[in-house]
Amino acid sequence: MTNLTMDNFEAEVLNEKKLTVVDFWATWCGPCMMLKPLIEALSEEMTNVKFCKVNVDEEQELSMQFRIESIPTLLFVKDGKIVHKLVGFRSKDELRREIEARA
Repeated sequence: MTNLTMDNFEAEVLNEKKLTVVDFWATWCGPCMMLKPLIEALSEEMTNVKFCKVNVDEEQELSMQFRIESIPTLLFVKDGKIVHKLVGFRSKDELRREIEARA
């Protein structure tokens, strides 16, 4: 998974043609830590989708730009546009369904 910053967000996400799932997270967030292994497993299984992550403590400007108010938040971006947003922990099966519906 690609770590995103203000410097690489446009190139890695907005210029990407295929669906990109962006995980906004923090080390102190319990649900984020529970979600992390599920996202990592899906990134290995779903090679047609790009997975990236943003540490909200290190990239506060990105968090503000995308109005991230709660974490974990997953943004689904395709062709430079946000096509879906999930807030909170989800099961691996639910995440897979949400991703497949937009890939």
